[in-house]
Amino acid sequence: MKTSVLFASLVLALTASAAPQNGGQNRQGGNNGQGNNGQGNNGQGNNNGQGNNGQGNNNGQGNNADPQQSTTLDPKVIAQGFAQNGQAQPTEGQVASLTSTNNFINFCLTRPDLPITDGKQIQTGSCNPAPIGLIPSIENMPSSKFINPPNNGNVAANTPFTIQMAIKNMITGSFTNAQQNYFAAPQQLQNGQIVGHTHAVIELLPGGIGQTDPLDPKKFAFFKGINTAAQNGVVTADVTDGLPAGAYRMCSINAAANHQPVIVPVAQHGSLDDCSYFTVGGNGQGQNNGQGQNNGQGQNNGQGQNNGQGQNNGQGQNNGQGQNNGQGQNNGQGQNNGQGQNNGQQNNGQGQNNGQQNNGQGQQGGQGGNGGNRFGGRFGGQRRGRRAFSL
Repeated sequence: MKTSVLFASLVLALTASAAPQNGGQNRQGGNNGQGNNGQGNNGQGNNNGQGNNGQGNNNGQGNNADPQQSTTLDPKVIAQGFAQNGQAQPTEGQVASLTSTNNFINFCLTRPDLPITDGKQIQTGSCNPAPIGLIPSIENMPSSKFINPPNNGNVAANTPFTIQMAIKNMITGSFTNAQQNYFAAPQQLQNGQIVGHTHAVIELLPGGIGQTDPLDPKKFAFFKGINTAAQNGVVTADVTDGLPAGAYRMCSINAAANHQPVIVPVAQHGSLDDCSYFTVGGNGQGQNNGQGQNNGQGQNNGQGQNNGQGQNNGQGQNNGQGQNNGQGQNNGQGQNNGQGQNNGQQNNGQGQNNGQQNNGQGQQGGQGGNGGNRFGGRFGGQRRGRRAFSL
């Protein structure tokens, strides 16, 4: 009898002592009893639990069955190639890439001095964690071309005009809040084409159309984000106040919906944007002023004095000797005269008379070369050297 009572007491004691342990495991049930889930209480809270669960039975998603809501990286989307630095077959001038085995998900931790972009236009710089997103096929790379103002065109000063640009292979008209969602989402596709919008920006060229100094991208005369869809393949933007007289560059900026420049699948491709150059005011004379370098070519006409040096061609009696033929270089200082030297050399073997005949032609050739000056030999004379500027 005493033995039975002792045995019953022992069973009750063991049951009571086991109950808190089971309850504790049940409270940790979200961690599925992974043994080390006691670490979930080490101040790391849910993050630690998610870390372990991500390695478990994918229960790291816990109550968030949607992977787009999960804070863990699904192994199925890890890019294995990111672990390679590209130097297995080094090429001259090629640098090693950064590498990652977790898709750079914590890359911004490498720059703790910079804020997260977080959808803002942070002018002092930031780090953006959003992925690039969907990339179109090469058949769906976007392209654009300005229609108005046309390249090398002219518009009246301080007069409203409408920018027109043809665009293809892009779903235009999608434009997110640039103050809250800037670079805040991946590039998206619709029917294989980038979903986004375009911009038109016009910059003043202080040095004229022929300016070669790079411009300051912080300065522009006109900027417009075009958030309307293309009509018959053409987008438009109204410059309601017109522009002051001068020379200008106009460019497009094709962008995804969250304002990032469009991304395409290959490195070697034509420009995805367009630029054109035009003048405002002056009945188009501003364009000629920009081509002031051609006016500088007027000095070639001044070098017509070299035609006077064509008298050296009178020394062509010695041309058969080929010694004065070297003066042919002075003769127009032109490349054609240099060729004249070759002619002289070719005909030198035919005697002095032939040299004289060539010498007479040398005067004409020398004038032709001087008339075009340095451009005459390559572009067929001065008139052809004055062809319209085109980019």
